[in-house]
Amino acid sequence: MTPGLIVIHYTAMASCAEARARLCDPAVEVSAHWLISETGQAEALVPESARAWHAGAGMWAGVEDVNSHSVGIELANTGSQPFPEPQMAALEDVLRGVMARWGIAPQGVIAHSDMAPARKGDPGRRFDWRRLARAGLSVWPDAGGDGSRDLGRSLDAIGYPVAEAADRLAAFRLRFRPWGQGPETAEDRAQADAVARMFAALRGEKA
Repeated sequence: MTPGLIVIHYTAMASCAEARARLCDPAVEVSAHWLISETGQAEALVPESARAWHAGAGMWAGVEDVNSHSVGIELANTGSQPFPEPQMAALEDVLRGVMARWGIAPQGVIAHSDMAPARKGDPGRRFDWRRLARAGLSVWPDAGGDGSRDLGRSLDAIGYPVAEAADRLAAFRLRFRPWGQGPETAEDRAQADAVARMFAALRGEKA
């Protein structure tokens, strides 16, 4: 396997030990390449060159079998807690290593919710994507676009898979507008337009 993506998850379990036991249980058929505890301990569970069962059904930017094209990183978190500083610092270290080893660009670091909008919500709205972008480990637009482009077109251009409009909007907001609520707004369209243009530039495509 030669990964071109990194998918970030939270474990949604009560403790890191519980998550580790589940991720290492062959009968469960769930696994990840890395597990990072709340205290910042990073454990390699599956070789990065091997396929792990972390992504499940979904798609990103035309990649349908995400498990076969990605490194999965699980963060020990119930899904309702902030991500502690030691854990985020350890994640940054792990990301730098994985990205360097496999030549993965910042736009290749995605949320589980990005690739499975109707099914997953991790790592959720408490996760600090802007922090990763400032460190060159993800992407975040400096300013909004003009919002003239249809939201669906922008989401297509970014890489979001086909899903119900409400599910795609929710997934986009989890990643790029975690404060957004209610029906689609002009701010959603402007932010999505900016992200789409950023992704196009990074991929060497026309916006």
